[in-house]
Amino acid sequence: MSKSPNIYLNDPDPLSVLLRRLDLKAEVYVNADFCGTWAVDTGGSKRIPFHLVGSGYAWLHFDGQAPLQLTSHDLVIFPSDAHHVISNSKTKPALEQVNAPMSNEGDVTNMVCGFFEFRNPVLFPVLASLPQVVVIKADTERSGKRIALLIKQVLNELKHEHPGFYTVIDQMAFLIFIEVLRQQMQMGGLDKGLLGALFNSKLGKVLNAIHQQPELPWTLERLAEEAFMSRSAFADMFSKTVGLTPMKYLTQWRMTQARHLLKTTQLSVAQIAHQSGYESEAAFRKAYRNTLGEPPGAARAHSL
Repeated sequence: MSKSPNIYLNDPDPLSVLLRRLDLKAEVYVNADFCGTWAVDTGGSKRIPFHLVGSGYAWLHFDGQAPLQLTSHDLVIFPSDAHHVISNSKTKPALEQVNAPMSNEGDVTNMVCGFFEFRNPVLFPVLASLPQVVVIKADTERSGKRIALLIKQVLNELKHEHPGFYTVIDQMAFLIFIEVLRQQMQMGGLDKGLLGALFNSKLGKVLNAIHQQPELPWTLERLAEEAFMSRSAFADMFSKTVGLTPMKYLTQWRMTQARHLLKTTQLSVAQIAHQSGYESEAAFRKAYRNTLGEPPGAARAHSL
């Protein structure tokens, strides 16, 4: 061969970069047998709840939809943290029954519950293109072999509790989330929004460049060149897909990263301004306040 291949994994794909920069975490916090009469709602936590039926059955109650029966190995995720009810009954429980103690008499359903969370606060709805509820039924081809395998592995780890299983199940839940995103893309459910743009061959390159090097002096022309498009065609495609103009997105991403640095490092505001692509601290402070509605010092004060 005339050219040595690059053997290093130093050119991550756009989705990987985004998930890493936004610090996606997954955590399983419930593995329990629910008996008799019971109903749970884990929405409203400002995270992304999910429920997995280990064995038995349950019913999903979601506003605007008919009750849906969930059976063994079915998975349900709520990307926008919507309120919902998972219960033992096809009839929607009364409000006072939700999250109340179970009756402990009757059929048993094993439920595994957890959440996904972006630890780095975001200024834009990353998952806006996804439906409010995503149901992965184990008995359909759409569930995907990879998701089904991961679900079986999660349940196996919970059953045997080998050393390290707490960490293992969280990592497997992380992988399940990525597989769900891939599945939604393949089904055509990510045509719009940030995720849709990440899976777009042209816009994904631009977003990757912004995410990895926000400090560069990006202009509309330079971003269009990254996409190998004309300035007008690129601006139109980006705005229609992402929902923000390219330069507005750039500013929001810079401020997202700046806020994260303010909360997690001891870098000075001037240093963070430079890493955010601003030549002067004053210009950075103005952009930060205009975007977030508060001065940079507020983020650091809240983290103490």
